[in-house]
Amino acid sequence: MAPGRGDIDLLLQRVSRSLVLNGFRPAGTAQVNIERADAGPCDMDVVVLPDGPTLRISQSLGAASKGCRLDPQALETAVGLVQARLPASDCLIVNKFGKHEAEGRGFRPVIAEALALDLPVLVGVNQLNLGAFEAFTGGMARRLVPDPELLETWLLHHVGTSVPAA
Repeated sequence: MAPGRGDIDLLLQRVSRSLVLNGFRPAGTAQVNIERADAGPCDMDVVVLPDGPTLRISQSLGAASKGCRLDPQALETAVGLVQARLPASDCLIVNKFGKHEAEGRGFRPVIAEALALDLPVLVGVNQLNLGAFEAFTGGMARRLVPDPELLETWLLHHVGTSVPAA
């Protein structure tokens, strides 16, 4: 968890980029928010780690819309791509345990598979979905300080273990 809106996205982008630059192969997603010229909500893309593709996971619902902008089909495409890369990876980074994960979909099976493969798992969580995340992890998760160097050190130290973190 990170304090400001979009901070967890920036933090996990930095951690995943550093891992790749240092020769590691993380699986997962890093979210990139792109501001819009029309001052509407940002567009949300995810980079499928370690080297793409980049998928647009938001949909434009119009300026007056208050509904969820997530494109569930795009999210499931990202999930499938990540799941296929998991066996050849060093760790799993999931940009967000969001509404779909809270409802039992999205990256939940990938997180479980990563743990079964004994990979360290780093998951972004917001306050809204924290209770669902804690229920899903059954007390196994550990909250980490939102600092890029500490998160990278934690991941590298736990390669070969199965403790998820938020």
